[in-house]
Amino acid sequence: MGASLAININPQGAGATVGRAVPLTFVLATIGVLLVAYGFARICSRLSHAGSVFGLTGITIGPRAGVVAGWALLGAYLSFMLTTSMTAGIFGAEFLRGLGLYKTTPDIVPWIIALVSVGIATLLAISPVKKSMATLLWVEICTTAVIAIIAVVVVVRVVGGNAPGGQRFTLDMFTVPPGTSTSTLFLGIVFGFLSFAGFEAAASLGEETTNPKRAIPIAIFGVALFGGLFYIIGTSVQMLGFGTDAAGVDAFSKSASLFGTLGEQYIGAVVGDLVTLGTAVSAMGCALATAVAASRLLFALNRGVFDGRGFTKVSPKTGTPISATLFVCGLAAAIIVLVRVAVTDTAFDLFAWSGTVGTLVLLVAYGLFSVGAWYYLCFRAPRQGHKAAAFDYVVPLLAIAVIGYTMFRNVIPWPDTASGRANIVIAMVWVVAIVVVIVAAPKATRRIAQSLNSDEGLASEAGYLAVAIEEVDEGLREHNVPTAAPGTAQRGGSARAAKS
Repeated sequence: MGASLAININPQGAGATVGRAVPLTFVLATIGVLLVAYGFARICSRLSHAGSVFGLTGITIGPRAGVVAGWALLGAYLSFMLTTSMTAGIFGAEFLRGLGLYKTTPDIVPWIIALVSVGIATLLAISPVKKSMATLLWVEICTTAVIAIIAVVVVVRVVGGNAPGGQRFTLDMFTVPPGTSTSTLFLGIVFGFLSFAGFEAAASLGEETTNPKRAIPIAIFGVALFGGLFYIIGTSVQMLGFGTDAAGVDAFSKSASLFGTLGEQYIGAVVGDLVTLGTAVSAMGCALATAVAASRLLFALNRGVFDGRGFTKVSPKTGTPISATLFVCGLAAAIIVLVRVAVTDTAFDLFAWSGTVGTLVLLVAYGLFSVGAWYYLCFRAPRQGHKAAAFDYVVPLLAIAVIGYTMFRNVIPWPDTASGRANIVIAMVWVVAIVVVIVAAPKATRRIAQSLNSDEGLASEAGYLAVAIEEVDEGLREHNVPTAAPGTAQRGGSARAAKS
C-alpha cells in the first residue's frame, strides 16, 4: 500500500466528483476498510496459514467462491499495474518539468515513462528483488516524512494567515458542496478504496509469523488505522493548502502531484521536486509489486487447469514464473500503447479508468470474503466450539453493506460518460467470465481451487511454485547443471519458498 503514491494522485480523481468534500470520501473509505479489516482480524485469529483473500474465502465459503475471489484479485492486480505505471509516468513527467526540461509537459512524456516503468518492473520481477525492495521501502519512508513536514508547514501558514494564495483555515472540506448529493460521495469513495489496496497483505503470512493469531490481526488493523488517519489528515491539509473555493478545488483537481505542488508553493521548488521524485519511485515499486502478484496468481490459476503447460515455466535460478511475468508485463505495455494510440492522449485518463476497474473487482473479492467471514464466525466456528462475539453478527454485515452500496452507486444511475460505462462493463465481464467457467467446467474449477489452496499452503507444506522449482532443480542435477542456492525451493520450506 504505497501511501505517498496514493495521497498524491488518488484524491484528484475523487475531487472531480465531490469537489471540496474529498476528505469525506476518505472517511467513508476508512470506515469501510476497518469493517472489512475486522473480518480479516477475526478470521486470522482463528485460522493461521498462508492463505490470501481467495484462500480465506475458499475456506469460509467454499472452493468456487475462492476461485471467484482469486480471479477478481487477478483482475485487480492487472488493472493496478496499469494504474501504478501510469502514476510513475505522471509523476516522472512532472519531476522533469520541475527540473526545467520543459514548461508545459508534452502529452507523450508520461506514456513513455510509464512504459519504462513497466520495463523496469519486468526486469526486477524476473530477478532477485530483495535489495531493490528494501531500497524502495526506504524511499517510501523518506517521501512520507517529507510529506508530513510539508503538511505541518501548510497548516501553520494557513492558520497564521500567511498562505501564498490567501487561503484561510476552514473545515468546509467536511461538508458536501451545494448541489452535490450525499450519495455522490460513494462515487468518489472508489479512489479511497484504491488507496487502501493491499492493506490485508499481512493475512498471507500466517505460516511465517511468530504468534500469528495475535500479530496478524494487529498488523491488519494497524495498517488500516494508519492509512485512514494518513489519508484523512493528508487530504484535509491538501484542501486547506489549495483552498476550498471553486478556484482552489479546480487547482487541486488539476495538480499532477498534490504535495509536490504544495511543497513548491509553501516551502520551495526543491522540496516539491523531492516529493514528486519520491512518489514516482514509489509508483515504480508498486508497479513491481503488482507485476509480481499478478504473475504469481496467473501461474497458480494456469497450473490448476493445464498442469505443466501455458504459464508454468519457472526460472531455476530465481524461482520466478518467467512466462507468466513476461505475459503480464507485456500485456500491460500493450494496453498502454493501444490506449495511447486509439483512445486518449491524457495519461490521467488511463490512471483513473484502470484504478476504477481494479477497485470494483477488488471490492468483489472483499465482499465475498466478508460474506465468508460472517458465515464462518457466526455459524461454522460455533459448531467447532468457538463462541461468536456480539460484533461478529454485525460488523461483517456492515462491511457487506458499505461495499454493496458503493458498487451499486457506481452503477446506478448508469454513467453518462462512455468511459464510465466502459469501466463498469469491463469489471462486470471480468467477474461474469469466471462464473461462466465455474458453471460450464466444474472439473476445471475444482482443479483451480486445489491449485490455489496448495499454492497458498492451505493443503500441503509447499505451494506448486516451490514444487515446480524443485522439479526443475532435480532435472538439472541429473545433467550436472548448477541449481539455485540451497533452500530456495525446499519442499518442506513452507509458504516462504513458494512466495520467493
